[in-house]
Amino acid sequence: MIELGVLFGLLVAAVLVLLFVLLRRRNGSTENVDGRLIEQARRLQAYNDRVSYNAAAVHSSSPTMTDHYRP
Repeated sequence: MIELGVLFGLLVAAVLVLLFVLLRRRNGSTENVDGRLIEQARRLQAYNDRVSYNAAAVHSSSPTMTDHYRP
């Protein structure tokens, strides 16, 4: 029983620390545009990567065209 109390106590402590860290962060926007520009560039790069490395681009076919089992 003591072990369960210690386990739940540690879990509650971890949750409280995570809540403190998340609530401590500012929710406001950046003071300049640099953060938004970096985020936009990363989002566009992720989109281009998804388009460039999808199944059709890599294997020249959709994933279901080579499946032998089709219901």
